[in-house]
Amino acid sequence: MFIDEATITVQAGDGGKGCISFRHEAHVPRGGPNGGDGGRGGSIYLLADVNIATLMDMAQRVTWKASDGRGGMGKKFHGRSGEDLVIHVPVGTIVRDADHGHVLRDMTEPGEKLCIAKGGRGGRGNTKFASSTDQTPRHAEPGTPGESRRIRLELKLMADVGLVGLPNAGKSTLLSRLSAAHPKIAAYPFTTRQPNLGIVECPGYFRFVMADIPGIIEGAHRGVGLGIEFLKHVERTRLIVHIVDAAPVEGTPGAVKAYRIIRKELNAYSAELAKLPEIIVANKLDLTDADKGVKQLKKSLKKTIIPISAVTGEGLDNLRRRIADALGRIPKAGE
Repeated sequence: MFIDEATITVQAGDGGKGCISFRHEAHVPRGGPNGGDGGRGGSIYLLADVNIATLMDMAQRVTWKASDGRGGMGKKFHGRSGEDLVIHVPVGTIVRDADHGHVLRDMTEPGEKLCIAKGGRGGRGNTKFASSTDQTPRHAEPGTPGESRRIRLELKLMADVGLVGLPNAGKSTLLSRLSAAHPKIAAYPFTTRQPNLGIVECPGYFRFVMADIPGIIEGAHRGVGLGIEFLKHVERTRLIVHIVDAAPVEGTPGAVKAYRIIRKELNAYSAELAKLPEIIVANKLDLTDADKGVKQLKKSLKKTIIPISAVTGEGLDNLRRRIADALGRIPKAGE
Protein backbone atom coordinates (compact mmCIF):
# COMPACT_ATOMS: atom_id res chain seq x y z
CA MET A 1 0.00 0.00 0.00
CA PHE A 2 1.27 3.45 -0.92
CA ILE A 3 0.93 5.95 1.94
CA ASP A 4 2.24 9.46 1.30
CA GLU A 5 1.00 11.37 4.38
CA ALA A 6 1.18 10.69 8.10
CA THR A 7 1.03 12.61 11.38
CA ILE A 8 2.99 11.22 14.32
CA THR A 9 3.93 12.24 17.84
CA VAL A 10 7.59 11.92 18.84
CA GLN A 11 8.73 11.83 22.45
CA ALA A 12 12.43 11.96 23.24
CA GLY A 13 13.66 10.24 26.38
CA ASP A 14 13.86 12.01 29.74
CA GLY A 15 17.22 12.54 31.38
CA GLY A 16 18.05 10.35 34.36
CA LYS A 17 18.15 11.88 37.82
CA GLY A 18 21.39 12.58 39.64
CA CYS A 19 22.33 10.44 42.61
CA ILE A 20 22.76 11.49 46.26
CA SER A 21 25.42 9.22 47.76
CA PHE A 22 28.38 9.37 50.15
CA ARG A 23 31.51 7.33 50.53
CA HIS A 24 31.25 4.61 53.17
CA GLU A 25 34.56 2.75 52.85
CA ALA A 26 36.12 1.40 55.98
CA HIS A 27 38.89 3.50 57.51
CA VAL A 28 37.77 6.59 55.51
CA PRO A 29 36.39 9.04 58.08
CA ARG A 30 33.94 11.69 56.94
CA GLY A 31 33.55 10.25 53.46
CA GLY A 32 32.53 12.89 50.95
CA PRO A 33 29.80 12.83 48.27
CA ASN A 34 30.13 10.39 45.38
CA GLY A 35 26.75 10.50 43.64
CA GLY A 36 27.01 10.17 39.86
CA ASP A 37 25.15 12.08 37.14
CA GLY A 38 22.07 10.75 35.38
CA GLY A 39 22.31 9.69 31.74
CA ARG A 40 20.85 11.79 28.93
CA GLY A 41 17.60 10.74 27.34
CA GLY A 42 17.58 9.27 23.84
CA SER A 43 16.93 11.67 20.95
CA ILE A 44 14.76 10.97 17.92
CA TYR A 45 16.10 11.33 14.40
CA LEU A 46 14.60 11.08 10.93
CA LEU A 47 16.77 9.39 8.29
CA ALA A 48 16.09 9.63 4.55
CA ASP A 49 16.38 6.03 3.34
CA VAL A 50 16.38 5.06 -0.34
CA ASN A 51 15.07 1.62 0.61
CA ILE A 52 11.82 3.04 2.03
CA ALA A 53 9.09 3.80 -0.51
CA THR A 54 6.07 4.88 1.57
CA LEU A 55 5.10 6.31 4.94
CA MET A 56 3.19 3.16 5.87
CA ASP A 57 5.15 2.51 9.09
CA MET A 58 4.47 6.04 10.28
CA ALA A 59 0.76 5.78 9.47
CA GLN A 60 0.45 2.54 11.44
CA ARG A 61 2.38 3.73 14.50
CA VAL A 62 1.18 7.06 15.84
CA THR A 63 3.58 7.54 18.78
CA TRP A 64 7.36 7.09 18.69
CA LYS A 65 9.31 7.28 21.95
CA ALA A 66 13.01 7.06 22.68
CA SER A 67 14.27 5.46 25.90
CA ASP A 68 14.92 7.44 29.07
CA GLY A 69 18.35 7.94 30.62
CA ARG A 70 19.18 5.89 33.71
CA GLY A 71 19.71 7.51 37.09
CA GLY A 72 23.20 8.08 38.51
CA MET A 73 24.67 5.76 41.16
CA GLY A 74 27.14 5.87 44.01
CA LYS A 75 30.89 5.75 43.54
CA LYS A 76 30.47 8.49 40.91
CA PHE A 77 28.95 6.04 38.43
CA HIS A 78 27.00 7.89 35.77
CA GLY A 79 23.70 6.52 34.57
CA ARG A 80 23.49 4.98 31.13
CA SER A 81 22.21 7.25 28.37
CA GLY A 82 19.00 6.33 26.62
CA GLU A 83 19.26 4.89 23.11
CA ASP A 84 18.53 7.24 20.25
CA LEU A 85 15.58 6.31 18.03
CA VAL A 86 16.06 6.59 14.25
CA ILE A 87 12.91 6.68 12.11
CA HIS A 88 13.54 5.77 8.47
CA VAL A 89 11.51 7.80 5.97
CA PRO A 90 11.52 7.88 2.15
CA VAL A 91 13.76 10.31 0.32
CA GLY A 92 11.56 13.25 -0.65
CA THR A 93 9.73 13.50 2.69
CA ILE A 94 8.71 16.99 3.79
CA VAL A 95 8.70 17.36 7.57
CA ARG A 96 6.30 19.91 9.08
CA ASP A 97 5.43 20.98 12.60
CA ALA A 98 1.89 19.65 12.86
CA ASP A 99 0.75 22.32 15.30
CA HIS A 100 2.19 25.37 13.54
CA GLY A 101 2.45 24.19 9.93
CA HIS A 102 5.94 25.43 9.14
CA VAL A 103 8.42 23.22 7.29
CA LEU A 104 11.22 21.83 9.43
CA ARG A 105 13.12 20.08 6.65
CA ASP A 106 12.66 18.88 3.08
CA MET A 107 14.61 15.61 3.09
CA THR A 108 15.71 15.29 -0.52
CA GLU A 109 19.15 13.72 -0.08
CA PRO A 110 19.72 10.00 0.62
CA GLY A 111 21.23 9.54 4.08
CA GLU A 112 20.09 12.98 5.26
CA LYS A 113 19.50 12.98 9.01
CA LEU A 114 17.40 15.34 11.13
CA CYS A 115 17.14 15.50 14.93
CA ILE A 116 13.43 16.01 15.42
CA ALA A 117 13.28 15.72 19.23
CA LYS A 118 16.24 16.14 21.57
CA GLY A 119 16.64 13.94 24.62
CA GLY A 120 16.57 15.45 28.09
CA ARG A 121 19.80 16.28 29.94
CA GLY A 122 20.81 14.02 32.81
CA GLY A 123 20.70 15.55 36.27
CA ARG A 124 23.93 16.22 38.20
CA GLY A 125 24.73 14.06 41.19
CA ASN A 126 25.60 15.53 44.58
CA THR A 127 29.31 15.19 43.80
CA LYS A 128 28.94 18.20 41.51
CA PHE A 129 27.60 20.38 44.30
CA ALA A 130 30.44 19.92 46.78
CA SER A 131 32.20 23.17 47.71
CA SER A 132 34.39 24.61 50.42
CA THR A 133 31.30 25.79 52.27
CA ASP A 134 29.21 22.68 51.66
CA GLN A 135 31.34 19.55 51.72
CA THR A 136 28.39 17.16 52.19
CA PRO A 137 25.69 18.35 49.77
CA ARG A 138 22.46 16.42 50.15
CA HIS A 139 20.82 17.43 46.94
CA ALA A 140 21.06 16.46 43.25
CA GLU A 141 19.26 17.45 40.07
CA PRO A 142 16.40 15.62 38.42
CA GLY A 143 16.85 14.99 34.71
CA THR A 144 15.16 17.35 32.29
CA PRO A 145 12.27 16.02 30.18
CA GLY A 146 12.85 15.08 26.56
CA GLU A 147 11.30 17.14 23.79
CA SER A 148 7.87 16.15 22.51
CA ARG A 149 6.21 17.36 19.34
CA ARG A 150 3.71 16.42 16.67
CA ILE A 151 5.06 16.31 13.14
CA ARG A 152 3.36 15.87 9.81
CA LEU A 153 5.19 13.92 7.12
CA GLU A 154 4.36 14.41 3.46
CA LEU A 155 6.04 12.40 0.73
CA LYS A 156 6.69 13.79 -2.73
CA LEU A 157 8.33 11.24 -4.99
CA MET A 158 11.82 11.95 -6.25
CA ALA A 159 11.91 11.16 -9.97
CA ASP A 160 13.60 12.65 -13.03
CA VAL A 161 10.63 12.01 -15.30
CA GLY A 162 6.91 12.08 -14.53
CA LEU A 163 4.47 10.24 -16.79
CA VAL A 164 1.12 12.05 -17.01
CA GLY A 165 -1.97 11.46 -19.08
CA LEU A 166 -5.62 10.51 -18.80
CA PRO A 167 -6.46 7.10 -17.33
CA ASN A 168 -5.84 4.20 -19.73
CA ALA A 169 -3.45 6.23 -21.91
CA GLY A 170 -0.80 3.53 -21.43
CA LYS A 171 1.45 5.05 -18.76
CA SER A 172 1.87 1.86 -16.75
CA THR A 173 2.55 -0.21 -19.86
CA LEU A 174 5.19 2.27 -20.99
CA LEU A 175 6.87 2.23 -17.57
CA SER A 176 6.95 -1.57 -17.60
CA ARG A 177 8.55 -1.60 -21.09
CA LEU A 178 11.21 1.01 -20.32
CA SER A 179 12.14 -0.22 -16.84
CA ALA A 180 11.99 -3.28 -14.61
CA ALA A 181 8.93 -1.96 -12.76
CA HIS A 182 5.82 -4.17 -12.66
CA PRO A 183 2.78 -1.92 -12.19
CA LYS A 184 -0.71 -3.39 -12.42
CA ILE A 185 -1.92 -3.23 -16.04
CA ALA A 186 -5.44 -3.87 -17.33
CA ALA A 187 -7.72 -2.71 -20.14
CA TYR A 188 -9.85 -0.39 -18.00
CA PRO A 189 -9.34 3.08 -16.48
CA PHE A 190 -7.96 3.67 -12.97
CA THR A 191 -6.06 0.38 -12.92
CA THR A 192 -3.16 2.18 -11.26
CA ARG A 193 -4.08 3.33 -7.76
CA GLN A 194 -0.65 4.49 -6.63
CA PRO A 195 2.45 6.06 -8.18
CA ASN A 196 5.02 3.60 -9.47
CA LEU A 197 8.75 4.17 -9.91
CA GLY A 198 11.13 2.56 -12.36
CA ILE A 199 14.79 3.02 -13.32
CA VAL A 200 15.38 3.37 -17.05
CA GLU A 201 18.78 2.30 -18.39
CA CYS A 202 20.24 4.11 -21.41
CA PRO A 203 23.40 3.58 -23.50
CA GLY A 204 26.55 5.12 -22.06
CA TYR A 205 25.70 4.10 -18.47
CA PHE A 206 23.11 6.87 -18.24
CA ARG A 207 20.03 6.11 -16.16
CA PHE A 208 17.05 8.04 -14.86
CA VAL A 209 14.09 7.48 -12.55
CA MET A 210 10.65 7.53 -14.11
CA ALA A 211 7.37 7.82 -12.16
CA ASP A 212 3.93 6.83 -13.37
CA ILE A 213 1.52 9.42 -11.90
CA PRO A 214 -2.03 7.98 -11.86
CA GLY A 215 -5.50 9.33 -11.42
CA ILE A 216 -5.32 12.72 -13.14
CA ILE A 217 -8.68 13.55 -14.75
CA GLU A 218 -10.62 16.70 -15.53
CA GLY A 219 -11.14 18.60 -12.28
CA ALA A 220 -8.29 16.82 -10.47
CA HIS A 221 -6.92 20.11 -9.06
CA ARG A 222 -10.28 20.60 -7.28
CA GLY A 223 -10.21 17.13 -5.75
CA VAL A 224 -12.11 15.24 -8.45
CA GLY A 225 -11.03 11.60 -8.74
CA LEU A 226 -7.61 10.63 -7.41
CA GLY A 227 -5.55 13.33 -9.09
CA ILE A 228 -5.34 15.79 -6.20
CA GLU A 229 -3.61 13.04 -4.21
CA PHE A 230 -0.95 12.51 -6.85
CA LEU A 231 -0.46 15.82 -8.67
CA LYS A 232 2.03 16.85 -5.97
CA HIS A 233 4.32 13.99 -6.98
CA VAL A 234 4.85 15.54 -10.43
CA GLU A 235 6.34 18.66 -8.80
CA ARG A 236 9.61 16.86 -7.99
CA THR A 237 10.29 15.82 -11.57
CA ARG A 238 12.55 17.63 -14.02
CA LEU A 239 10.71 16.54 -17.14
CA ILE A 240 7.09 15.70 -17.95
CA VAL A 241 6.37 12.96 -20.48
CA HIS A 242 2.77 13.49 -21.53
CA ILE A 243 1.16 10.28 -22.81
CA VAL A 244 -1.81 10.72 -25.15
CA ASP A 245 -4.00 7.90 -26.45
CA ALA A 246 -3.79 8.33 -30.21
CA ALA A 247 -6.69 5.91 -30.79
CA PRO A 248 -9.22 6.63 -28.03
CA VAL A 249 -12.34 4.49 -27.78
CA GLU A 250 -15.73 5.96 -28.60
CA GLY A 251 -17.12 8.11 -25.81
CA THR A 252 -13.73 9.22 -24.48
CA PRO A 253 -11.92 12.50 -25.26
CA GLY A 254 -10.09 12.70 -28.57
CA ALA A 255 -6.30 12.97 -28.63
CA VAL A 256 -6.17 16.79 -28.78
CA LYS A 257 -8.84 17.26 -26.11
CA ALA A 258 -7.15 14.68 -23.85
CA TYR A 259 -3.88 16.58 -24.09
CA ARG A 260 -5.56 19.89 -23.26
CA ILE A 261 -7.43 18.43 -20.26
CA ILE A 262 -4.18 17.38 -18.63
CA ARG A 263 -2.43 20.65 -19.44
CA LYS A 264 -5.34 22.57 -17.89
CA GLU A 265 -5.06 20.53 -14.69
CA LEU A 266 -1.31 21.06 -14.44
CA ASN A 267 -1.72 24.81 -14.91
CA ALA A 268 -4.54 25.01 -12.38
CA TYR A 269 -2.61 23.05 -9.77
CA SER A 270 0.71 24.89 -10.04
CA ALA A 271 2.11 27.50 -12.41
CA GLU A 272 5.62 26.23 -11.66
CA LEU A 273 4.57 22.68 -12.50
CA ALA A 274 3.13 23.82 -15.80
CA LYS A 275 6.49 25.39 -16.74
CA LEU A 276 8.37 22.09 -16.59
CA PRO A 277 9.82 20.87 -19.91
CA GLU A 278 7.50 18.45 -21.67
CA ILE A 279 7.75 15.64 -24.21
CA ILE A 280 4.47 14.72 -25.91
CA VAL A 281 4.02 11.04 -26.75
CA ALA A 282 1.24 9.64 -28.93
CA ASN A 283 0.70 6.05 -27.78
CA LYS A 284 -1.09 2.98 -29.21
CA LEU A 285 0.23 3.07 -32.76
CA ASP A 286 -0.68 -0.62 -32.92
CA LEU A 287 -4.39 0.29 -33.03
CA THR A 288 -6.49 1.31 -36.01
CA ASP A 289 -6.83 5.07 -36.62
CA ALA A 290 -3.82 5.88 -34.39
CA ASP A 291 -2.14 7.63 -37.34
CA LYS A 292 -5.14 9.92 -37.54
CA GLY A 293 -4.74 10.88 -33.88
CA VAL A 294 -1.04 11.61 -34.38
CA LYS A 295 -1.80 13.91 -37.32
CA GLN A 296 -4.45 15.76 -35.30
CA LEU A 297 -1.97 16.34 -32.47
CA LYS A 298 0.70 17.67 -34.79
CA LYS A 299 -1.74 19.96 -36.62
CA SER A 300 -3.44 21.38 -33.53
CA LEU A 301 -0.51 21.67 -31.12
CA LYS A 302 2.24 22.68 -33.55
CA LYS A 303 4.67 20.75 -31.38
CA THR A 304 6.93 17.74 -31.79
CA ILE A 305 4.97 14.53 -31.27
CA ILE A 306 6.73 11.22 -30.64
CA PRO A 307 4.59 8.30 -31.84
CA ILE A 308 5.02 4.96 -30.06
CA SER A 309 3.37 1.70 -29.22
CA ALA A 310 4.09 0.70 -25.65
CA VAL A 311 2.63 -2.72 -26.41
CA THR A 312 4.75 -3.64 -29.45
CA GLY A 313 7.79 -1.51 -28.56
CA GLU A 314 7.63 0.60 -31.70
CA GLY A 315 9.34 3.97 -31.18
CA LEU A 316 10.54 3.21 -27.64
CA ASP A 317 14.25 3.47 -28.47
CA ASN A 318 13.65 6.90 -29.98
CA LEU A 319 11.63 7.97 -26.94
CA ARG A 320 14.29 6.75 -24.52
CA ARG A 321 16.91 8.69 -26.46
CA ARG A 322 14.78 11.84 -26.55
CA ILE A 323 14.22 11.70 -22.78
CA ALA A 324 17.93 11.16 -22.08
CA ASP A 325 18.87 14.09 -24.33
CA ALA A 326 16.32 16.37 -22.67
CA LEU A 327 17.48 15.42 -19.16
CA GLY A 328 21.05 16.14 -20.17
CA ARG A 329 20.04 19.73 -20.82
CA ILE A 330 18.03 20.18 -17.62
CA PRO A 331 20.08 20.86 -14.45
CA LYS A 332 19.26 18.94 -11.31
CA ALA A 333 18.08 20.77 -8.22
CA GLY A 334 20.99 22.59 -6.59
CA GLU A 335 23.15 22.60 -9.71
